[in-house]
Amino acid sequence: MGGHVSEVLASIDIDAPVEDVWATVMDPRRLQDWVTIHRKLVSHSPDEMEQVLHLRGANFKVKWYLATNDAPHHAEWKGRGPARSHAETEYRLADNGRGGTRFDYRNEFKVPLGPLGAVASRAIVGGLPAKEANASLLRLKRLMEHGDGRG
Repeated sequence: MGGHVSEVLASIDIDAPVEDVWATVMDPRRLQDWVTIHRKLVSHSPDEMEQVLHLRGANFKVKWYLATNDAPHHAEWKGRGPARSHAETEYRLADNGRGGTRFDYRNEFKVPLGPLGAVASRAIVGGLPAKEANASLLRLKRLMEHGDGRG
């Protein structure tokens, strides 16, 4: 088998209650407000969504389903992207002891070997850059603390 696997971990403290952060990150319509590589929400239902992501100059669709939903503390989305690529996104939320939220984010991309994998990996190779993950979490923090996500 084999292929290319990349994992990004990022964490941030947000001065907002766990339930509020959960409600925001679990609402697909809010993805545009905080996920830097998000371009478009194609469709969504309570436990599935399809979005267009933008990585390394390329747009591509990922179809996600909600594999774990332990509200308001743990969610895991499993995704299928182009050319048999797979993705996972995991959210862990905990009270940070100061009335706010500790948000731990994990993202993993797996791109298979072979000619199809080569096509996908042009866009996805190396997966999500850590700087994009951190930028998204910072945007989420601003959104939750200031209500605009831009400031």
